[in-house]
Amino acid sequence: MPLLPSTAVAPPRLRLRLPLPLPLHHRPIPLPLPLRHHHTSPHPRLLPLAASLPPPPPEELLHMQATGLVAASQANFMRVIVDAAAPGLDHHRGSDLLCVVRALLKKIRRRVLVGDRVLVGAVDWTDRRGMIEDVFERRSEVADPPVANVDRLVVLFSLDQPKPEPATLTRFLVEAESTGIPFVLVFNKVELVDEQTIAYWRDRLKSWGYDPLFLSVDKQSGFTALAEMLEGQTTVVVGPSGVGKSSLINALRSNQDISEEDPIHKLVEQNSKWFGEQRVGTVSKKSGKGKHTTRHVSLLPIAGGGFLADTPGFNQPSLMKVTKKSLAETFPEIRKALKENEGAKCLFNDCVHLGEHGCVVKGEWERYPYYLQMLDEIKIREEIQLRTFGTKREGDVRYKTGVMGVKQAEPRLELKKHRRVSRKKINQSILDEIEDDIDDLDDDYQFDVKQRTRKR
Repeated sequence: MPLLPSTAVAPPRLRLRLPLPLPLHHRPIPLPLPLRHHHTSPHPRLLPLAASLPPPPPEELLHMQATGLVAASQANFMRVIVDAAAPGLDHHRGSDLLCVVRALLKKIRRRVLVGDRVLVGAVDWTDRRGMIEDVFERRSEVADPPVANVDRLVVLFSLDQPKPEPATLTRFLVEAESTGIPFVLVFNKVELVDEQTIAYWRDRLKSWGYDPLFLSVDKQSGFTALAEMLEGQTTVVVGPSGVGKSSLINALRSNQDISEEDPIHKLVEQNSKWFGEQRVGTVSKKSGKGKHTTRHVSLLPIAGGGFLADTPGFNQPSLMKVTKKSLAETFPEIRKALKENEGAKCLFNDCVHLGEHGCVVKGEWERYPYYLQMLDEIKIREEIQLRTFGTKREGDVRYKTGVMGVKQAEPRLELKKHRRVSRKKINQSILDEIEDDIDDLDDDYQFDVKQRTRKR
């Protein structure tokens, strides 16, 4: 091949045209967890410090986004009442969206509860559907039933049909005390008992440290004091089945006039199945206990912007958030004894008041046996948890730095559960099985030879 002369021009190099980097506001933004405001972009960005952040202002929402309150949950769907939408979509405020929960939230075990403030994405304003993408900060949380952002609890029992059981009543009171949320104890069905029974329970509960309200849903009496407590608040009504929770809620809502101009009025008319009057059941004549008529948790709007939560009845609260150290704080009798003996405190700081040396709490009060029973139950549960999980347990979520330094949340996989077995280990296991089979054949052959020898 002839050489080119030195004066020949070299062939031009090929130049690849690389795309210019996109401006910041055009780059795709990943959607991991919490919401943080970013001033250089109109998009809300989801970052890892999730549920501790408040909702963004409406001007930072996209056209297909909204924020709202989870008002009801049934099966895999949730009803979200819109409280803020993007500019130009203010007329959707107060309407409701039927939503599913984003799969990532389920994988990282971030549970969405009724009462949560959430970010809804992929909103179809025509069909009123969307997807819950994130959960904002919670003021409070109740485990039984699972409701978030609760302002007040109403512990409801009945004086008859079914009659109050002190052990069950104590468990409900301990569960309510453990939440740290203000609560009121209410007794229904006063029309079924005489004045002597009412006075007996009033005096008995006063010795426990409570001042209950007595009312009658059937006779529509005694609602004034309770209704004043619930104005403008999110209230959860809890109690065993059959005590009249749904009847009480229907009675409280029927006594309030909701203006037709109020967005809630339109909401109730369009979704009577979700936010209308609640179904009421009867007490079983055979067992004397209530029947389960409420199947799911729902927040029912009332006048003045408040909500009443109707919840399924259950007879035994789990007490999962009560520890052996915090149990004593849920009994007013123990708090009173410690206050009266403030100058002479218990000898040990970790005293659980079992009559130990130097304990100032004596066992001369009515509910002391219930306290001991619950303490044993919690001790057994904590020992099982310690053996199962140990003293340290990694979280269910890990964070990975992605595009633009944004941390993305990922579910943490269980150790060695998703790891593929190596070829060496597989081959070794096959060889071990072959050797075991050969040994079994040798044993069978030797046994057969011995049998034949004996026959001869």
